Amino acid sequence: MATQVNMPKLGLSMKEGIVGKWFKQEGDAVKQGEALLEIMTDKITNKVDAPADGILLKIVADKKAKLPIGGLIGIIGQAGEDIGDLLKAAAAPSGAKAAVPAAAAVKARPATVSVAAGGRVKISPNARKLAEENGIDYTLIAGTGPEGRITREDVEQFMSQAPADERPVREVIAYEGMRRAIGDNMANSWAVAPKVTHHVSVDLSALQALRATLNSDVKDTEKISVTDILVKAVARALERHPRINATLCGEEIKVLSEINIGVAIALPEGLVVPVVKQANGKALAEVSKEIKDFAKRAKKNKLEPDEMNGGTFTVTNLGGYGSVDYFTPIINQPESAILGVGRTVETPVVAGGQIVIRPMLALSLAFDHRVIDGAPAAEFLSTLLKLIAQPHKIFI
Repeated sequence: MATQVNMPKLGLSMKEGIVGKWFKQEGDAVKQGEALLEIMTDKITNKVDAPADGILLKIVADKKAKLPIGGLIGIIGQAGEDIGDLLKAAAAPSGAKAAVPAAAAVKARPATVSVAAGGRVKISPNARKLAEENGIDYTLIAGTGPEGRITREDVEQFMSQAPADERPVREVIAYEGMRRAIGDNMANSWAVAPKVTHHVSVDLSALQALRATLNSDVKDTEKISVTDILVKAVARALERHPRINATLCGEEIKVLSEINIGVAIALPEGLVVPVVKQANGKALAEVSKEIKDFAKRAKKNKLEPDEMNGGTFTVTNLGGYGSVDYFTPIINQPESAILGVGRTVETPVVAGGQIVIRPMLALSLAFDHRVIDGAPAAEFLSTLLKLIAQPHKIFI
């Protein structure tokens, strides 16, 4: 008996999904639990496993098809099995909505170019001048004027449809799925939130010493990272400055009771931000375990959409690349603030009247000025700096 492959519900808020890359072709043998295809939502790209052993008899929804939850994507069965009834059901009006290639929306130009006696192309002087100024071969342009004469408008139309960049292309990456979700979210945040960024550096000596002590007798897989401690420190600082843990909803600024810290994780194809829920109430080891689990599953496209919802503040760490000090991270809407973590650099500083070398960590706090003013943001940052400089207080 044939087995349907249906659009899965990948989160409580998911209503539809977009078919991504298929890992199998029609006629291929598949095994239950084997990765079959990718499904894209507005937040993540997730792999869907085959629900049964058999042959992939039919790919009902190809790449870029958009389906509601439960919509038929494909059919697995035995060779020669009759799947006509299932295919009829898939053809119903509520089925997949195929994406329309952008090129299809471009208005077609007339198919012929008018040539006068003697082989001369009919073109107005203004049109000829515009074409020559822009290095355009006007013999390729079809005219819409009297007797097929090329007008200035025809040249302008041709220019608007010509490729903007003719340089050799090494790779074409589709602007869809995770990449488009990131782009749309970042563009929206940049457009709606008047942001301000406070930059500061802090001595990381004490935090590094604490981390070394915590990691002295544990397995490599259980070692605490700087990010783990910073997430816990941010959560404690938000407890003392709750108005930083807020969101703008229409005409109201809501100060949130839960402290849920998003942790940005970079992937080859983009960025995901899973959330450590109620981070202030969790032990450091538990926070560390969650972040490690998020990172591991993110690389396999196994994060659930609900794991990336509900954040109230985000931490994004670029320090590991060793190339970035201060930067302006984009706020993860609908949150109101984000902490950017740069690299740690051995730097000469004055301590106790002496010049000493200390590991200085670069921090950048970006915040939505509609919700948070500069002074409260500075107060929050001051508390965070004290916790980093005296990390034992994170646990008091």
